Amino acid sequence: MNLPFNAVQELSVDLLRDWPLPVHASDGDKEVRGHVLVIGGSREMPGAVILAATAALRAGAGKLTVATGASVAQLVASAIHESRVIGLPETDSGGIASGAAELFNQLAGKVDAVLIGPGMQDEASICAFTRALLPKFADKPIVLDACAMGVLRGSQAYQEDSENIRAAQMIITPHAGEMAHLLGDHKDAIRSDPCTAARDAAKNWNTVVALKGGTTFIATPNGDAWRHEGENIGLATSGSGDTLAGIIAGLAARGATVDQAALWGVLLHAQAGDNLAKRIGSIGYLAREIIDEIPGLLDRLSIARS
Repeated sequence: MNLPFNAVQELSVDLLRDWPLPVHASDGDKEVRGHVLVIGGSREMPGAVILAATAALRAGAGKLTVATGASVAQLVASAIHESRVIGLPETDSGGIASGAAELFNQLAGKVDAVLIGPGMQDEASICAFTRALLPKFADKPIVLDACAMGVLRGSQAYQEDSENIRAAQMIITPHAGEMAHLLGDHKDAIRSDPCTAARDAAKNWNTVVALKGGTTFIATPNGDAWRHEGENIGLATSGSGDTLAGIIAGLAARGATVDQAALWGVLLHAQAGDNLAKRIGSIGYLAREIIDEIPGLLDRLSIARS
């Protein structure tokens, strides 16, 4: 979807009806709908990877593998019956050891999209692990969330820092505080001009950026930008960002392009929040309830149909 340079489009259902998600044959199997790999969780936050992985399935991915710290792998497996779960060696600080990247050698050619970050701890170890992992999935869409985004920190041309990764296949999902951390800036500076921050980051790192907030800005490396005006304070709740990252990864696994997955993910997430606000109340609904809204929205908004 090409826009005039510097134009910022309003993200809406009407805008994206002409950009439908991939449609899969009714007689297709789970492999056709895409295999998503979700890597996240930690001793203190196992729920985050559960939320993200479940959201990826609700967005329509056909097959799921979860990789998480060995200390919580069985808990995660018992919570997501539909998933294969891989336990990863952990650092003393609750992160994932960088050498764990070697455990993905066999899986690298068998997945269609990867999400790294929800619920992870120990940014230094997670960044080392993520850097070692990225080249193994160089030809796949990759969503980076939470502390896994730290691999970008301080870099003005991330594609030069990693020899084997096509960074244009990447999506990041920071809020203003996380963006400030990545850019070495102040949160107030990001909030004062979020569109420019998103555009600059997208260009510098050659990645699609979904800068979350009351108004969310999505930017691509070529300068395209969209905004979604949100008036739903209920979405500002623990686990909400994990569900958004999972939805985006699930859509990418189904075959959506990275910019399409980001746009539809933001819209679906917002629409789910609106539904819950009407049914439950403007605040107090849970991130896990956002997930359950997604399949119905995909049908009702005709996103999943041609």
